[in-house]
Amino acid sequence: MRKKTTSRDNLFVRYLILGSWAVVCLAPTLWFLSIGLRPRVEIVTPQPIYWPTFSLDAWYQLFEQWPMAKFLRNSVMAIIGSVLIDLILAIPAAYSLSRYTYKGRDDIAFYILSTRMMAPAIVAIPIFFLFKNMQLLDTVWALMIVFAAINLSVVTWIIRSYMLDIPKELEDAARTDGASDLRILWEIIIPAILPGIITASVIAMIFAINEFIFTLLIASTGKAYTMSVALANFTAGTDGVIYNSIALVAFIAFTPVFLVVIAIQKHLSRGLTLGAVKG
Repeated sequence: MRKKTTSRDNLFVRYLILGSWAVVCLAPTLWFLSIGLRPRVEIVTPQPIYWPTFSLDAWYQLFEQWPMAKFLRNSVMAIIGSVLIDLILAIPAAYSLSRYTYKGRDDIAFYILSTRMMAPAIVAIPIFFLFKNMQLLDTVWALMIVFAAINLSVVTWIIRSYMLDIPKELEDAARTDGASDLRILWEIIIPAILPGIITASVIAMIFAINEFIFTLLIASTGKAYTMSVALANFTAGTDGVIYNSIALVAFIAFTPVFLVVIAIQKHLSRGLTLGAVKG
């Protein structure tokens, strides 16, 4: 009886500690939301307000005076398009790097990963002139291509790491039954590594959302602004700095990513650490 009581007490203490830490971690986000739902007069006043009033003035101001819906649409289209391009290219590349044996295979894998370590400023100007000559400047298509190129190495490496965990006996059995490599990839490998594909997609999505330099360079006139660049340019209104609207935009941009990461946090942590174990 004493053991059961002690076990329950330990469980209660654990949940209490974890719950308290969760409140501490969520406090800045909830504070941002509270600022976004308060009138600007209360935010800039020098006197402390202990019982603030909440309103949707900032929400109406966002969508009436600024094209927030357009920025959201640009972000969603560019991010989803870049992730699809990454998956279409990364899955066959990862299959080749994990299953076929040829000279320089491991060197090629590490070379692909090393491209992610390159400083963006080195290729920013050539990419600008490339899209300018292709007449793709200030378009969502250009953002899709850039985001996909930036994140392709990470997506390939993560998916390759998951493929290395799959026993080759499954493929040998399928080949004995006459299955081709393409059929094995589609019907056996992809379903088996679906958690890895989801993890790689979310990581690529987060990197694409946070991308700033190339978005600012390519969408220089504002037609293809995403939320990251729009937020950086969203500073002042006719009556000064609009803190409540800035906070609300930041909360809108942050919340979807936060919910997705929470939903797949187990797969996400495995995807981030698996490449350090497998070579």
